[in-house]
Formats: sequence, structure tokens, C-alpha cells
Amino acid sequence: MNILTMMWKNLRRGYQTLLFPARPKVTARFRGLVQFDPELCTGCAICRFRCTSRAIEFKAGKGEFIWSYNPGQCTFCGRCVEGCIDHALKEGRTEHALSQQEACPPVYFAQGALKKSYTVARRPPAPKPAAPAVAPSAGPTVLAATTPQEGGAQ
Repeated sequence: MNILTMMWKNLRRGYQTLLFPARPKVTARFRGLVQFDPELCTGCAICRFRCTSRAIEFKAGKGEFIWSYNPGQCTFCGRCVEGCIDHALKEGRTEHALSQQEACPPVYFAQGALKKSYTVARRPPAPKPAAPAVAPSAGPTVLAATTPQEGGAQ
């Protein structure tokens, strides 16, 4: 078989591989990029406190807030979405795999008006119970008196 007939057979055969880039199937439990709706946000900043990787920053001023999300720092754990009481955060359904740091999506910013005013207050620690006062003249107290039995067992 010469080379020309082999090339002709291979050209007529068609595609032998999948087209690239192949889109992976997204499962039901997939967690993608966080999507933010500033119209639903009330400015409670719970998402910022729940974010363990510090990918969410929240700054509140006089009557407005600035929310930023850095997908390069995000671990896609979903804690911010679970903690959002206003349902302003949703998990995206798009694949976010990156092969290079330069290909990282940009930091997202959103600005909106505060709809409620929140104050974060911590409870003071509960007071420890006072130790019972011991009279200075009292001697040591015996809790239980036992006598050894035969054979050394108690």
C-alpha cells in the first residue's frame, strides 16, 4: 500500500476524536461562580463573614454598599450562598476550571443602596460562677471513708 492510498483512506474516514473543547456535563451538586443580585441584597454582610477564603469583600457607607467578589480566591464551598438570608447570592452553573493564573476571571464589583440598617453586636461573656467561700478554720474534709477488704480489692 503506497502512501497516497493510505492518505486517501484516512481522509475519507472522517473524525476519529471528539471535537475540542468538549463541554463537561454539570452535575446537580456542582458549584460554580457566585452570582450576585444587588437588588435583593440588604447589606447584612453575612456572606463576607461566612467566606473562609476571603474572596468576598463588603464595605458599607452612608446609605450604600460596595460588594466585591474575587473568583481567583474563591474555593467554591458555597457557604456564602447558604448564609445569604436575602437570597441575593446564587451558585452559577458554568465550569470555572483554569489552567493559568492570567486566565482568572476579573474581580466583580456591585454597588447598591442599603435597604435596612444592621448593627453587629456581640454578647458579653457569661459571668463565671463565684467559687464557694471556705471558712479559714475549717480543716480538710473527708469525702468518703472506705476500709480495705480482704484480698486488697476495694
